[in-house]
Amino acid sequence: MPSESPLSVALLLQMLSSTFATRFGDVSVEGEVSGFTRAASGHCYFSLKDADGAPALMRMALFRRSAAALRFAPQDGQRVRVRGRVALYEPRGELQFVAESMEPAGAGALYEQFLRLKVQLEAEGLFAAERKRALPSFPQQIGVITSLGAAALHDVCTALARRSPQVSVIVFPSLVQGAEAPMQLLEALRRANGRDDLDVLLLVRGGGSMEDLWAFNDPHLVRAVAASRWPVVCGVGHETDVTLCDLAADLRAPTPTAAAELAAPAREELLRQLARAQQLLQDRMARRLDAHGQRLDRLGLRMARPTQGVQRHQQRLEQLRQRLQNAVQQRLQAEERRLERLQPRLPNASQAQVQRQHQRLERLEGQLQAMAPQRVLARGFAWLDDGKGRALTHAAQLQPGQNVRAVLQDGRAELQVQSVQQDLVPPL
Repeated sequence: MPSESPLSVALLLQMLSSTFATRFGDVSVEGEVSGFTRAASGHCYFSLKDADGAPALMRMALFRRSAAALRFAPQDGQRVRVRGRVALYEPRGELQFVAESMEPAGAGALYEQFLRLKVQLEAEGLFAAERKRALPSFPQQIGVITSLGAAALHDVCTALARRSPQVSVIVFPSLVQGAEAPMQLLEALRRANGRDDLDVLLLVRGGGSMEDLWAFNDPHLVRAVAASRWPVVCGVGHETDVTLCDLAADLRAPTPTAAAELAAPAREELLRQLARAQQLLQDRMARRLDAHGQRLDRLGLRMARPTQGVQRHQQRLEQLRQRLQNAVQQRLQAEERRLERLQPRLPNASQAQVQRQHQRLERLEGQLQAMAPQRVLARGFAWLDDGKGRALTHAAQLQPGQNVRAVLQDGRAELQVQSVQQDLVPPL
């Protein structure tokens, strides 16, 4: 066999790269996005899987220039159509597809992704009615997140200037379409929540296709809207357009103009309400003044004839004096009659009382005489003392040879104790 000179690796890769460039210089491919990442340089890298489930995968590179032209934010699982060229990355010998453009592969596939995201975020409770807040009744300052060049900003400012010129507007500019839009919208929302002088936020943009509005379905943005410090009114697209930010906001408006109208009450209507309240207050005050005026008139009429009141009181006093005088006279007469009845009974009652007292004195005198010392001595008893008048009543007070004195009924005797004997049991 003739020997052939072997190819170098670099030469082989160059030949393959040239073949791919000639054969697949401009081709479109459709599949599902997998592993989408955006590098700091702005380049995007991802893989494209076969949409029909076949085990096929191709690496994709979307360079910064082409990525900036995207009108939507690619998401994993999204079905897309990519146009570009097949190329060989010679430093590593890897096959890749260099994309020049990319677009969703149809509204049906994008809508399926929308439904999947909706189910996921709804399971997180971001759309629950109980977490939505009421808007302030009289906002003073409103924040607006939208593009500076969008018609939505003009519509919002025009509506607020017409309805509520007293309300101040602070604009937080951001892209509202394209691959960079979700990141800028998140930053604008962060800056708005960092302020302390807002009352409500409007997140608005005009209408468009689902691809145009896809930035408002970004799950990170939806979560940020639900967690906003300020109540959020979302007015994205037209009446039939619904985004996930609409569902997470505290209030959904069908259009940007409607969002402005819902956020701020009409000044003319407020003035009419104030006028009605003023008129009602004036009417009630007039009725109250009329009522007090009539009451003052009645009091004035009563004060105009004070002598009548004095006369009535004098008559009342005269009646009370007559009643008091009659009552005293009747009491005196009743006491006089009682004294007349008691007077005949007084002598008899006095005599009986004197007799009762005399008899009592006689009884007490008899009791006193019976207890007199002389009567006791007459019955054979003697009074014994120590000669100095101190009575001797116990045997323990005596001792043999002691001189004592005995007092009898008719005299005294001086005695000397011969012996002393005490009873073991004292007498009762």
